[in-house]
Amino acid sequence: MTVAFDDGNPVFLISGLAEHTKNLERDPRASLLVAEGGAADPLANGRVTLIGPCTRVEGDGGSARAAFLAAHPNSSYYAGFRDFSFWKLRVDHVRYIGGYGRMSWISDADWRIAEPDPLAPSAAGMIAHMNADHADAVVLYCKAFSRATETTAASMTGVDRYGFEMSAMTAKGPRPVRVAFEKPVSTPEDVRATLIAMLKDARSRLV
Repeated sequence: MTVAFDDGNPVFLISGLAEHTKNLERDPRASLLVAEGGAADPLANGRVTLIGPCTRVEGDGGSARAAFLAAHPNSSYYAGFRDFSFWKLRVDHVRYIGGYGRMSWISDADWRIAEPDPLAPSAAGMIAHMNADHADAVVLYCKAFSRATETTAASMTGVDRYGFEMSAMTAKGPRPVRVAFEKPVSTPEDVRATLIAMLKDARSRLV
């Protein structure tokens, strides 16, 4: 489903012929599942479910229209069709699952003040670089900074302002590992400097 966000609320542009529209007209209760991809095991991926009433935006769409067209400019050619309308899901509850063993409900207040992670646009490139060129360092991070001290191989699976995630291969099989940065970072350069410092620390701990 193509989606944009208006003040934290998902916005959609849906045809009146769509099954979504028919269902929402009968019952506005709805949810939107947003899931990341990439991991071989989909249950290891992060996902979030946004729950609340989804209703048609009256008039020309207002801020919902502006948010959607900003995110999907190509939709402007059919946004004016009479059978298309903007719909907004007003988030009441948020369920977060960050992979195995990491899950919680997020309050409406916390959802409203949340900000996009500054590393999101660069995360895929950083992860690919670490796995292609520094796989040995990823193993050392697992051994030095987690309970997966018997790691034989590992790959980085995620990175954000607060830390990074890895999949560690152990004698008992793969296990997820999360390592926090000493302080939040905001740029790829910050990540690089922090990982270099952590690698030096890991080597000293494992001597």
